[in-house]
Amino acid sequence: MYLTGFADEAGKDIDIQIRATRELGWSNIELRATSHGNIAEMTDEHFETLCGKLDAAGVSVNCFGSGIANWQKSLFEPPDSSYEELIRALPRLERLGTKMVRIMSFKCPEDASVNTPEIEAEVVKRMKRLAEIAEDGGVLLVHENCDNWGGRSYEHTLRILEAVDSPNLRLVFDTGNPCFRKDVRFGASEPFAYQDAWEFYGNVKDFIEYIHIKDAVIREGEASFTMPGEGDGHVVDILSNLLGRGYEGGISIEPHLSVVFHDAAVESEAGVMYSNYVEYGKRLVEILGQIKGGTV
Repeated sequence: MYLTGFADEAGKDIDIQIRATRELGWSNIELRATSHGNIAEMTDEHFETLCGKLDAAGVSVNCFGSGIANWQKSLFEPPDSSYEELIRALPRLERLGTKMVRIMSFKCPEDASVNTPEIEAEVVKRMKRLAEIAEDGGVLLVHENCDNWGGRSYEHTLRILEAVDSPNLRLVFDTGNPCFRKDVRFGASEPFAYQDAWEFYGNVKDFIEYIHIKDAVIREGEASFTMPGEGDGHVVDILSNLLGRGYEGGISIEPHLSVVFHDAAVESEAGVMYSNYVEYGKRLVEILGQIKGGTV
């Protein structure tokens, strides 16, 4: 087991991301964004500078937190930009020694209209193509249960896995996303309930390659993000079950916090981001220590 995180939530500059990672005593980053874009977008010069800084710090990129098929990429628009992002990233992932890519399954409406055979067939076609590119490039795609077709319910996620049927497509489970995503299962009707993180996890756990730690509650219809274990994401239950099952993969933090909880002296937006990220990581370490009955 190793710990990592979306370090752009500590700061956009890679130097800040490395500093936060090392302050936590970690040696991995799930690289999503930098001051110069993501690894598929930045220039060759910026990419080589990035690699040099990571190498010098002894920090690895365990996963590319890509924008492939994410909540900005509509299912009703051509998928080419997602295919192209993965293709562009492959040689750079090889340079970084990164074998895992976080993806989604395209933005779609949050209603039962997404449950038609035609829409499902289009999703599957696109996901099969992404899996083919991943196979050719020697990387593993991990689908996140977020604002995308596969994130509409655990049934949607399982349908993708079954239909694509590729060893290059597995899951990253996000503990916090079900807290504020509606459960639009096949045969369900409005009003849709919010998903239950424990139920979602229980149905997909056999396919989980990687885990994101986020936590949240719904307040007046809006998601409010919390420290891990303080929301409705069943963080402690899920981590306890994972570790009890012998999980040895990565655990990645994605705080999404907007205020600092413990340090009133921090006033700048940049300072708040950094402090939130480091504090979140420390809280996760405490939870894991309690579960394991010792230090992590």
